[in-house]
Amino acid sequence: MQKTIETSAPEPAVVCSRVELQLLTTLQCNLRCSYCSLGEGDVLASQRNATYTPDQLAAFIEKHFGDREVYITLYGGEPTLNTEFGLALMRRFPLLRFNMQTNGTLLSTLPDDFLGRLSNIMVSIDGGEKVTDDTRGRGVYRRVIENVTAIRPRMPGTITARITWWSGGTSFEDIDGLTGHFDYVYFQFAQERSAYPPGSVDSRKAVLTKLIERFFEGDRLYPIVPVMGAVRNKLVPSRLNELSAGMTQCRVSTNLINVMPDGKVYPCPDMLYAGELLQGDVVENWVRRSPLQPTPDIPCRECGAYHFCSGNCMKNLYLAYVKKNDEWRTKVTEPICSLIRFMGEEIDRHDPAAWYARMPLGERRKLVEEHVYEFCEVMP
Repeated sequence: MQKTIETSAPEPAVVCSRVELQLLTTLQCNLRCSYCSLGEGDVLASQRNATYTPDQLAAFIEKHFGDREVYITLYGGEPTLNTEFGLALMRRFPLLRFNMQTNGTLLSTLPDDFLGRLSNIMVSIDGGEKVTDDTRGRGVYRRVIENVTAIRPRMPGTITARITWWSGGTSFEDIDGLTGHFDYVYFQFAQERSAYPPGSVDSRKAVLTKLIERFFEGDRLYPIVPVMGAVRNKLVPSRLNELSAGMTQCRVSTNLINVMPDGKVYPCPDMLYAGELLQGDVVENWVRRSPLQPTPDIPCRECGAYHFCSGNCMKNLYLAYVKKNDEWRTKVTEPICSLIRFMGEEIDRHDPAAWYARMPLGERRKLVEEHVYEFCEVMP
């Protein structure tokens, strides 16, 4: 009698109930931002437009994520330079939600049937006019604001400003001013060694203090996503693990699948140059679990912010503690972690539970349930 050998099922690529497919529809871009993460490793413009087909993507989704809720982010490069592929995907997947991350300079050229399918648009802008134009090019800030205003009547979804907080000179007014043009404002602390010269962490803390003070004023939700997310995690900690399944809140370790134009899959859109992180291939129809996972080398669980942060950017943690890059750790990871700890301390000073208790029900629901958390990181 032949002995039966039991084999365990392969580990699922995603353990969460939702999967975000972030599709780099092109690596072309009409801007040359000074801090572009795709510039590292000569990724930008190394490929042109997507070469896999919507049907190949459908087969990939069906095989690996058929039992999950899938939504798509159109990314780049600059995705408005390849709207034909975006429209083809929208036709192929009529039931899926779509998000787009764009530099915003070509938004007004998009057709209504394209805009009408977007649940959210993430528009990259660096704060006020001066800091944006310094990093993105003269006149970019005004062009973006004009385009956002122009598409607003044609856009049924939300529009979110996405700030890379590059400059220590970025002011409260720079960030606060964007709330008059966008539904939500998200900021991410810049991941560059030159972004944190002496004094710049303290200047950011001063701005955070003002943002958090403003957040707890009045009876309407102040739509600054990282503050919203940190407050939500402190008040409703069950939401912290809803998508992350107890892992980091950085989606590259949990439910974000980045697809290059040639179909190659990587976990982190800022590390597409790192061949050792190759995670799958749409054309060959395979995918594995993200190799960017918490390890014993990463000291997050010892941090006082872990209860609401749960592990921040996996790129920063991987380079600092797994690859043992001491320069990155001291010049990027540690300054950012200190800013997140500071955010938590400032939030606690304002008694968030008492604030939440007096907020109108609709505003409480926005804080806890708003879909913007699915399109950007909760922590900055």
